[in-house]
Amino acid sequence: MIIMIGCVLLVVAVLAFGKFMQIRALIAAAPKPAPQTVSTAEVQKLQWQSQFTAVGTLNPVRGADLSTEVAGLVRTVHFKSGQDVKAGTLLVELNADSDVALLHSAEAAAAQAAIVLKRDQAQLAVQAVSQAQIDADTNDLKAKRAQVEQQAAVVAKKSIRAPFSGRLGITALNPGQYVNAGDKLVTLQTLDPIYVDFALPQQQLAGLEVGQVVNLSVDTFPGQSFSGKINAISPKVDAATRNVQVEATVSNPKQQLLPGMFANVKIDVGGVQEQLTLPSTAVTYNPYGSTVYVVKEAEPPKEGAAGAPAQPANPSGAKQLVAQQVFIETGATRGDQIAIVKGLAAGQVVVSSGQNKLKNGTPVVVDNSVQPANNPAPKPQEK
Repeated sequence: MIIMIGCVLLVVAVLAFGKFMQIRALIAAAPKPAPQTVSTAEVQKLQWQSQFTAVGTLNPVRGADLSTEVAGLVRTVHFKSGQDVKAGTLLVELNADSDVALLHSAEAAAAQAAIVLKRDQAQLAVQAVSQAQIDADTNDLKAKRAQVEQQAAVVAKKSIRAPFSGRLGITALNPGQYVNAGDKLVTLQTLDPIYVDFALPQQQLAGLEVGQVVNLSVDTFPGQSFSGKINAISPKVDAATRNVQVEATVSNPKQQLLPGMFANVKIDVGGVQEQLTLPSTAVTYNPYGSTVYVVKEAEPPKEGAAGAPAQPANPSGAKQLVAQQVFIETGATRGDQIAIVKGLAAGQVVVSSGQNKLKNGTPVVVDNSVQPANNPAPKPQEK
């Protein structure tokens, strides 16, 4: 019985060993992955100016949609669309004939009240009237003069003037048109200087101060930079976004910047520092962290190691390169470049394009005939 069991175990062992050798042969004969073609970039140590960046909106230092306080018929339009005007310039006149007539009537009543007061004062000197009459005449004169001022204010409202200097917008207002109180007549905007309003995270608040220089650019004028200074920092952080509102004044002598434009704002912070940098395309962002693939020489398999796979033939004699995934910590960005805070050293070579087809240990072939952009201050290519 024991001999029979031993024979069965021996047969099982022989069959298992045969199967193991068969699987090993199949693994050894399996085709090895072909090297993947990638481009590479070297980790460089560069002088880096730290910056805060934001997207801002241009707003006028003074801007208003002009309207009328009273209704009336437009008599004369004294401006053209897009005209630059000075403060106090007459823009629109409404028909004020009836109001002027009422003003003249009020002026005549005030003049009559003044005459009555003067005559009664002469009568008071000879005790012909009482002091109470003089007081009544004085109050009547004040009331009549107040009516004159009130009516004069009504007449003045029929003439709409520029409250400040600036550029007028486009209007469809014409003589003979009836306007209601509060109707928009034309917009007036002061263009030089101009404000840029933007928001920054509360973490950057410590690097901001009034008077700090800001530089901004707009898509309308590619390659052109405009400078200004911070004139106000909001004393309150938005509880919803945790951002702080900042306002800067920008000189605009050519009046190229217009209210409502969006602008890319940059603020230099601190001094120049050395940073390890890479093209932004070299970094892969994942939920579990940011990674890059470092290119290095493949280690030869240890001789005599059980199950060591055979290396692909390399007739040229060059050493095989492989990609190794490395976790990194990134910092600020500058144009096409990104700062590397942790995980790499200067001089290391990383994959700058082609990461999507890689995994740890994948053999690679380097082809740098086409390189991704790596410009700290890129400019649009369109002309």
